[in-house]
Amino acid sequence: MTEGQFHIYTGDGKGKTTAAIGLALRAAGAGWRVYMGQFIKDMCYGEVKLLRALPGVTVALFGTGDGCLIDGPPKPQDYACARKGLQCVKEAMTNGQYELVIADEINVAWLMGLISTEDWMDVARVRPPSVELVFTGRGLPPGGEQLADLVTDMREVKHYYATKGLTSRTGIEC
Repeated sequence: MTEGQFHIYTGDGKGKTTAAIGLALRAAGAGWRVYMGQFIKDMCYGEVKLLRALPGVTVALFGTGDGCLIDGPPKPQDYACARKGLQCVKEAMTNGQYELVIADEINVAWLMGLISTEDWMDVARVRPPSVELVFTGRGLPPGGEQLADLVTDMREVKHYYATKGLTSRTGIEC
């Protein structure tokens, strides 16, 4: 394997987690061991069920205990879940067990103030050269782009949430 890279998938458009999952599937298909920690979410969405069924793939959820942190101010347990997530992602990156580590929605955890800019940066900085690292979610701390090797900004042009009033659909968004 060549040296790992640091990816960031951000922006207001749809597809950040989906892109990371596509990479996880490709890596698992090539025999890589994959770790995906989902911040904010702690419900077992369709992608979690599928990924957990694949050999060599570990999915951990660092949500809130309430399903998904979307509305309202964060509660003390939300901060605790985010801190646990940071520790687990660092451990997965540095324990030699995984070639690909995904911190899904870590940018949202930062945007909501659940983790500090320094904590976000620290996770990126401790990445061993052999590990491919992916951060997803809306928002990006100042200086984050400079640490990354690849930054993709998903831009919403049109969305059926707004044009048709559709909500999350099983099999598509969850």
